[in-house]
Amino acid sequence: MIYGYIRVSTDKQTTENQRFELLKYADEKKLHIDRWIEETVSSTRRLTDRKLGSLIEEMHTGDTLLVSELSRLGRSLMELMSILHTLMEKGVKVYTAKERYELGNNINSKVLAFAFSLSAEIERSMISSRTTEALARRKSEGKRLGRPKGSLTRQTKLTGKEDLIREYLQKDISQTVIAKLLSVNRLTLRRFIVSRKLAP
Repeated sequence: MIYGYIRVSTDKQTTENQRFELLKYADEKKLHIDRWIEETVSSTRRLTDRKLGSLIEEMHTGDTLLVSELSRLGRSLMELMSILHTLMEKGVKVYTAKERYELGNNINSKVLAFAFSLSAEIERSMISSRTTEALARRKSEGKRLGRPKGSLTRQTKLTGKEDLIREYLQKDISQTVIAKLLSVNRLTLRRFIVSRKLAP
C-alpha cells in the first residue's frame, strides 16, 4: 500500500501545498496513493500522540510512505533517524517529494541505518559519561546514591499504557520497536513489562 502523509503545525496552515507536491511526485513516478493521512499537530508532540505513530505501527513490508520532506516526520535529527530506522526494519520504503530521497533496500538506506546506529551509540556513550560524572559528584558531596526507598511503586512514563504495550506484544512487535514508539529506553520498557507481568 502507498500512503501519503501530510502534517502542518497549526490550523492556520494549509495542507493543500503538501498534497499538491505529493500528487505531482506520485504522477511523475507512476504511483497511486491508496490512503491519505493528514494531521494538524506540532512535531514536538510525542510520536505516540500523533497519527504517524499509529500509521507506522500498521505498515508492513512492501508498503511505501510518501512525504513532502523529511522534516514532516520528526522534530529532531535523532527522532527522525529513529523513525526512518523503524520503517526500514519493517521493510517500508520512504519517498520525499522535495528532497527526492528514495529510502528502502538501497545504499542510501544502508548509509542512513549506519548513521543512526553510530549516532545512537555516541548518544549512549555521552549519557553514560554524564551519569558517571554526576554520580561521582554526588558521592563526593556525601549524598546517598541509588534508587530512593519505595520508588519502584511510583508512577513512571509508561504507567497507564499497560493495555497498549500488551497489545503491541500480542502483535509480535519487538520490544525495541515498542520502546521507540513510546519514546523510552528499551531497558526501561523491559523492566516495566517484567514488573507489570505484561509478557504472555
